[in-house]
Amino acid sequence: MEPLLIREDSRHRGELTDLAVELVGKSAGFKRSLPQSLLGSLADLVRAMNCYYSNLIEGHDTHPVDIERALKNDYSADPKKRDLQLEAKAHIAVQRWIDEGHLRGRTVTTDGIRDIHRRFCEHLPDAMLWIEEPDTKERIRVVPGELRLRDVKVGRHIAVSPGAVPRFLAHFEKTYSGVGKADAILATAAAHHRLLWIHPFLDGNGRVTRLMSHAMLLDGLDTGAVWSVARGLARSDGAYKQHLTQCDLPRRNDLDGRGNLSEEALASFTRFFLETCIDQVNFMESLMQPDRLRTRILLWAEEETRLSRLPPKAGAVVEAILYRGELPRGDVANLLDLTPRHARRIVSELLSRGVLVSKGPRDPLLLAFPATLASRWMPGLFPEHTTND
Repeated sequence: MEPLLIREDSRHRGELTDLAVELVGKSAGFKRSLPQSLLGSLADLVRAMNCYYSNLIEGHDTHPVDIERALKNDYSADPKKRDLQLEAKAHIAVQRWIDEGHLRGRTVTTDGIRDIHRRFCEHLPDAMLWIEEPDTKERIRVVPGELRLRDVKVGRHIAVSPGAVPRFLAHFEKTYSGVGKADAILATAAAHHRLLWIHPFLDGNGRVTRLMSHAMLLDGLDTGAVWSVARGLARSDGAYKQHLTQCDLPRRNDLDGRGNLSEEALASFTRFFLETCIDQVNFMESLMQPDRLRTRILLWAEEETRLSRLPPKAGAVVEAILYRGELPRGDVANLLDLTPRHARRIVSELLSRGVLVSKGPRDPLLLAFPATLASRWMPGLFPEHTTND
């Protein structure tokens, strides 16, 4: 599977390094621009977004509104939709575990990769743990965290034999664990393809790889989990899969690197991956511009109040939090010039709508980003929700 990295003397290296530097600057600038009080709520929404788009790449369409419902144990009556909700819930649990730093230092290790797979699969419904062998139609159960014990073919790519998987993963770990900070961003793209190329598990390789890439970007860029490459990959699904197919091809000629696989194809995918990351940071930054975000949210609150779906003066609470970042509960009554009981009723309504969150009954109120309101507050983040169930 060499090359695993783009050589320093490669003619592609300069352009790719420039893109990596641009990504580092944009990601850091975006995170710095966000109020500290919004980071946790935005990361929660991005987890649902990342899950939605990663599953969409696999042909599983579970809208973030339904994902949000699943996180509250509100499942569809349709067994297939319920299974998809459980799958999404499993994905979010693993990403939250990653975002909390539990994979740090072992993201590209065999142990870490198996841990991602195990944690994802052990929460899947049983119906999703079975695959069908294309030729014999034999049904085979996927064991969470277990490396595959069978030969597989993915499209035209015949993956390495099951006996060789541990050796290839050991080489993968040695190479990518040893890269310096300057090369870590370029390595994220290369590792993304090479893990798919090894295809270590019977099923779930795509999601495991995208979760690994998320973890590598989290470590290498300190993203704060407030943006995700998965949305960009899903929106360019055809190009994404075409690049992966091209990276499977052998070296074309003496000018195409020194390994068995094409360095030019790997460089092209790295360029695509980095440009996709930059595009997604720019997109999230445009959504989170304070004045525009504030205007969209306050317009929503005003409309909801006019339609009697929010109590009068609820918008003033939201506006205060938008300006201050957080609001002590004891300040609400004075802010609205209401009795404490009436103020508590308004806060309770905003909490039940998912507009506000609080760590505890005595903790300050923070703004949340519920998926049900994303189309109004953050247009374009994901498609409109049309499910009636």
